[in-house]
Amino acid sequence: MEHPENNAEYKGLTVNSGVEQPSIINPYLSRKKFRRRVYTVAEMVEGIIKGDVTILSQAVTLVESVNPDHQSKAQEVIEKCLPYSGKSIRVGISGVPGAGKSTSIDMFGCHVLDTYHGKLAVLAIDPSSERSKGSILGDKTRMEKLSTRPEAFIRPSPTAGSLGGVARKTRETIILCEAAGYDKIFVETVGVGQSETACHSMVDFFLLIQLAGTGDELQGIKRGIMEIADGIIINKCDGNNVDKCHMAATNFRNALHFFPKSESGWMPKVLCYSGFYGLGIKEVWDMVYEYIDFVKQNGYFNYRRNEQSKYWMYETINEHLRNSFYNNEAVAAKLKDAENTVLGGVQTSFAAAGQLLDMYYEQLRKQG
Repeated sequence: MEHPENNAEYKGLTVNSGVEQPSIINPYLSRKKFRRRVYTVAEMVEGIIKGDVTILSQAVTLVESVNPDHQSKAQEVIEKCLPYSGKSIRVGISGVPGAGKSTSIDMFGCHVLDTYHGKLAVLAIDPSSERSKGSILGDKTRMEKLSTRPEAFIRPSPTAGSLGGVARKTRETIILCEAAGYDKIFVETVGVGQSETACHSMVDFFLLIQLAGTGDELQGIKRGIMEIADGIIINKCDGNNVDKCHMAATNFRNALHFFPKSESGWMPKVLCYSGFYGLGIKEVWDMVYEYIDFVKQNGYFNYRRNEQSKYWMYETINEHLRNSFYNNEAVAAKLKDAENTVLGGVQTSFAAAGQLLDMYYEQLRKQG
């Protein structure tokens, strides 16, 4: 581009070439300074037992990792932390999407810490996208008061395709949090429907949050998630919604009469409250601790803990068998061919699956 000011008749004028654009990366930045320290198993266990939140967070990340090396190390950490676990009260909090679970937990957590003191861990499970496989992990943003409490630990985790309202590794995370001294554990599930009941198998008290207008006596015949709830609470009981909430509570109480008596001997209660305005929070937690005292006296508390341990043993076996099948080289080589034969109508899904399983069993026999 020609600049007339550079002509000879304008000898006193010059145009500077400008300042060279600096790099967007600081040349003095040393990435090694920011490299996260890798702890040994002994260091990690020691830090967890001392209540180091940073090490606890890294241990949870290790547990959730799908890297085989990470999984092996995580199992060592869990086994060493196991003797320090089991001394907490575990509460599962579930409900339909939009029921106000995160907002309620903010109020519940502050109330529990102010009334019963101790330490609280909140394991918030966030749904993963079926398309992008990502998660927002934004439940913590609704816990404005609780997130500022130093005695509270809030950990969002993705479901990563796991069904049942909780993540696959939530059970192990509970053990780590208990070893770190958290005597109260909240497990917030994703927004669930009638059949997502996996959370019930890892908590002592299962709290179901409902809204007015979501059910009637017919739900008592359908069974599902209401059948396993130890307590049902109707949220958003404020303003013009009070009468509707009390009517819904009456309907849910009538529905509970259709259920068989629970093994614990406890009759679930139905309460109304407002998570946004903090109304009725005390009554909800009086109910929770009344239940805990009740099941500890009749021995059901320890019985349920043992049954849960047995349940997760079988779940772990199923998961490892599934991974072993799909990671088998012979199966992986033939999987796409079997898929094409099914899509082409050459053989049925059942026949193709049977051939792959027979191949897998044959591989196991050769290795044995």
